[in-house]
Amino acid sequence: PQKEEAASKPVLGELRAPHVTSDSVQLEWSVPEGTFDSFTLQYRNAEGQPQVLPVEGGSRTLTVPGLSPSHRYKFNLYGLWGRTRLGPISTDTVTGEGALAPAPLDHIVCSYPHCGISIAAPAPQEEEPESMPVLGELRLSNVTSDSVQLEWSVPEGTFDSFTLQYRDAQGQPQVLPVDGGSRTLTVPGLSPPRRYKFNLYGLWGRTRLGPISTDTVTGEGALAPAPLNRVLEWTEAWAGPEEEAASKPVLGELRAPHVTSDSVQLEWSVPEGTFDSFTLQYRDAQGQPQVLPVDGGSRTLTVP
Repeated sequence: PQKEEAASKPVLGELRAPHVTSDSVQLEWSVPEGTFDSFTLQYRNAEGQPQVLPVEGGSRTLTVPGLSPSHRYKFNLYGLWGRTRLGPISTDTVTGEGALAPAPLDHIVCSYPHCGISIAAPAPQEEEPESMPVLGELRLSNVTSDSVQLEWSVPEGTFDSFTLQYRDAQGQPQVLPVDGGSRTLTVPGLSPPRRYKFNLYGLWGRTRLGPISTDTVTGEGALAPAPLNRVLEWTEAWAGPEEEAASKPVLGELRAPHVTSDSVQLEWSVPEGTFDSFTLQYRDAQGQPQVLPVDGGSRTLTVP
C-alpha cells in the first residue's frame, strides 16, 4: 500500500459578528485550509464567569443566546485538530439595548441649512488598558498510582484559558486545554511508578504566559486499575465560597441515552445546588486521556 501524505494542519481564518441583538450574538468564521475535528468558543458572561461552548467541526456559524443588553463581550474561537488546539481567533462586540433602539439625542446633529440630519458618532471613551494577569503557584493536592490532581493560583487578573503540558510514559508530549475559570485539574491515565513534570501556561488574548511547573512520582498503588480501552470518568468542579450558608451541590446520575457508531450523547442530573462548571474525562480508542470542559448550566453533552 502507498503511504498517504500526512494531513496538513488546518488554518483558522476570521471570526466576525454579523448579527447582534440585545441578548444574543451570531458569530461566523472561516477555515481557509484543511478541516478541524471540532471548535471551542470561550467567553465570559455578564457576571465575569467563563463560558465554554463546544461546536462540531463542520459548523461555520453559532448563535450565542442569553446575553445581557448593553454589555461588551469578547469571543475566542479555538480549533481542535486531533490533540492539537489552534487559535484563538477573536472578536468583540456590544449587545444592543433593543432591536430598534433610537440614537441618543446628544448624538443627533442638524446640519442646517443643508436640510438634512446627520448622525454624529459618539466620542470613543478611553478605556484603561487591561492589566496583564499573573500566574501564581502550581502544586499537587493528590497523587495516586495513575493520576495527579493539580491546583494553581492567579494572584492578579484573569486568563482566557490555560494549557497543561507534560510527557506520558512513552515520552510523547500531551497537551490539555483548561478553561480560564478553573483552578484545579485531574490528570488521569498515568503510569506507576514514574516521574512526571507538569508545565502550566496561561493564555491571555494572543499572549502565552508562564510556565509554572511542578513534578512528582506516581505511586505503585496496590489497587491500580487495569488498562481500559475506553473509560468515561466524571469529575465535578465546585468552587463555592466557604460559608456555612452555602450548601454543597450534589451530582446525580450520568447516563448515555443515545449512542451511535462514532458518538455518545450524555445526560446528567444535579439534585441539589448548582455547580460552576463540569469536566468530562475519558480515554479515546488509542488510550489517550481526553478532557472536555462544560459550563455549569448544561445537563447534556455529545462526545463526537
